[in-house]
Amino acid sequence: MELHGVSAIVTGGASGLGAATARRLADRGAIVVIADISEDKGKETAASIDGVYARVDVTSTEDIIAATELATTLGPLRVLVNCAGLGFAGRTVGRGGYESAHDLDMFRHIIAINTIGTFDCIRIAATAMAKTEPLADGERGAIVNTASLAAFDGQIGQAAYAASKGGIVGMTLPIARDLSAIGVRVCTIAPGLIDTPIYGEGPAAEQVKDKLKRDVLFPRRLGTADEFATLAVEVVSNSYLNGEVIRIDGGARLQPK
Repeated sequence: MELHGVSAIVTGGASGLGAATARRLADRGAIVVIADISEDKGKETAASIDGVYARVDVTSTEDIIAATELATTLGPLRVLVNCAGLGFAGRTVGRGGYESAHDLDMFRHIIAINTIGTFDCIRIAATAMAKTEPLADGERGAIVNTASLAAFDGQIGQAAYAASKGGIVGMTLPIARDLSAIGVRVCTIAPGLIDTPIYGEGPAAEQVKDKLKRDVLFPRRLGTADEFATLAVEVVSNSYLNGEVIRIDGGARLQPK
């Protein structure tokens, strides 16, 4: 699919995987809407790629609709990359009584952002894509979701996070089948250990990252946001990729902790 002149929405596009993907899409000529709750970083990223910022909380359907409507004014909306998400660690059972068990509200919150938020963005953006003129083979757009290695190798304390990302993996094929009727492809990328600002800086952060490398087969390092981004853009532009979950993890298989 040709990207020049199309509009694209990248949720979580203010930083990390989303920002790297937004830059790659802009390099290919797409007009990118940075959909993120971080206003300062979002505007900064959007300005750097001649894109547009929209404040989007992915738990708000109204925010998602507003960003989608904005994107349709910039060009035919053909791309959605879902990078917005939240991590959390907490054991299922604590050392005290019932009150020390996993925070159920937090479990719901992680699912609401990572899984339901992703689905809400898909259903709204795809509705707009359905109204665009079809390209070759009747293609109207492409959607890329972000899961995680935790969907397959969830570690101790990752019940909520792994469940949320496993939900994204599980809904990929059914949604791809649904959206085939309108010519919209759907794939999911499951990144492994990616070197982003989430690990912080300095000696302590480097020690954490060194420990994480033990699970990576080759190359023995953390991945980069740009490596994720190049794959995301390939998925969008390669019209024969559909209904697939692609791991990008250096062959890592995570240990329990």
